[in-house]
Amino acid sequence: MNEIEKVKYLTDHWIEHTEEHAEELLRWAEIVENIEEGNEIAKVLRKASEKFKEAIEILKKIKD
Repeated sequence: MNEIEKVKYLTDHWIEHTEEHAEELLRWAEIVENIEEGNEIAKVLRKASEKFKEAIEILKKIKD
């Protein structure tokens, strides 16, 4: 397996792993949003989740 094949193989894992992180951030945003100071933290967590999802779309281009 050459380096290109390895990256293509690993991309599925990276996408899955990143999806898990994006969902975990959203889960924590829901947990903290109603706690004092939690609303601002929840906004940051949601924004970070969005960035993870953007990264997923970029990684999917490897598979195209």
